[in-house]
Amino acid sequence: MREEFYKVFLTEDEIPHSWYNITADLKTPLDPPLDPSTKELIDPSKLKAIFPEELIKQEMTTEAFVPIPEEVLEFYKQYRPTPLIRAKRLEKILDTPAKIFYKYEGATPSGSHKLNTAIPQAYYNKKEGIKRLATETGAGQWGSALAIACNFFGLDCTVYMVKVSYNQKPYRRILMETFGAKVIPSPSELTEAGRKILAQDPNSPGSLGIAISEAVEDAATHPDTNYSLGSVLNHVILHQTIIGEEAKLQMEKIDEYPDIVIGCCGGGSNFAGISFPFLRDKLRNGRNVRAIAVEPAACPTLTKGKYTYDFGDVAGLTPLLKMYTVGSQFVPPSIHAGGLRYHGDSPIVSRLYKDGIIEARAYKQREVFEAAILFARSEGIIPAPESAHAIKAAIDEAIKAREEGVRKTILISLSGHGNFDLAAYDDYLNGRLEDIEISDEDIKKSLIKLP
Repeated sequence: MREEFYKVFLTEDEIPHSWYNITADLKTPLDPPLDPSTKELIDPSKLKAIFPEELIKQEMTTEAFVPIPEEVLEFYKQYRPTPLIRAKRLEKILDTPAKIFYKYEGATPSGSHKLNTAIPQAYYNKKEGIKRLATETGAGQWGSALAIACNFFGLDCTVYMVKVSYNQKPYRRILMETFGAKVIPSPSELTEAGRKILAQDPNSPGSLGIAISEAVEDAATHPDTNYSLGSVLNHVILHQTIIGEEAKLQMEKIDEYPDIVIGCCGGGSNFAGISFPFLRDKLRNGRNVRAIAVEPAACPTLTKGKYTYDFGDVAGLTPLLKMYTVGSQFVPPSIHAGGLRYHGDSPIVSRLYKDGIIEARAYKQREVFEAAILFARSEGIIPAPESAHAIKAAIDEAIKAREEGVRKTILISLSGHGNFDLAAYDDYLNGRLEDIEISDEDIKKSLIKLP
């Protein structure tokens, strides 16, 4: 009888030394980004105003594997490899024949997967002499990660934090400030983009699209400053594949392979990080593995959006990207999963969904928090509201396996802990959490404003 494991570890020497670039294996090439002013193919040199050259190269590369610099690997060793854990107590409660594994990215200094790209982004910018990075953050996980990475490399850090999350999650703001970051509620009076939004709506809750506009404008108007993005772009997706590459090695150690890989999906980096190394087997060898991207019903980019070119921000400063979008002018409702309140999705994730390689589903807030509570009480970890979307999908798949009497192996990315999100849990436990689902009519109104 095969030995059963609760946790599977790798040694530091077993940390993968390359990131995986799935664009090398796509059957349909990505549509290229367009210049926001001319709508023509963008000249990569224009990106040098806000990005270092190495990240631009990674954005455009078609190589299947990109070596991880030794300096980045050394920083990775401070918290990687992260553990792969079997959710045995949850399986028992669900009375399911399915095996549920979770890759726990909350075991990082920032409490989420975001540090996996923050470190290389800070490293490449430091190498090119940049003094400061400007960025956006929703729930604060990305801002926390970049604040830590900038502190490691001696860079200043300015974070435009979506205003509703700034007010909901004060401890995230404090964490960022502890590592030396300047945190600004967005929209703000400090940028033209922010002032324009506030003139239209003084009580705007903000959105990731608005915060991106402010951070890009900040970077573009200061020569010592570059912009840093926590999701969506190809190089960010690339860096996050360290998650799935480790998970593959860990599952090999116990002779397991997932039937289903699940991740929450806002801009797409967490979902891509856990799933793309397994999708490599599907694209190259026809391996039968399902990958499910899970998003909030309040911001249903994949499940209700349109596949078309759109701006990555509200002000129209970013290149136009071919992606699933609900419209760059769309301001999502003030749900607690702030990291999933983004109008668009990664062009790579969008291409895979368009081609039927991956699946997507959307859930409402209360059912997500119900799943999160069940997970916390069985596994002893309070998940981030974003991560709880993946947990909900995993529970549904495990129940389906029970009803059908089939054995399935399910792998999820537990992308972060929810220790800074207890106000959200308080709202749920005391009946104050509302279900919000965007109607098809609201989506149509937003899509009218597409460029």
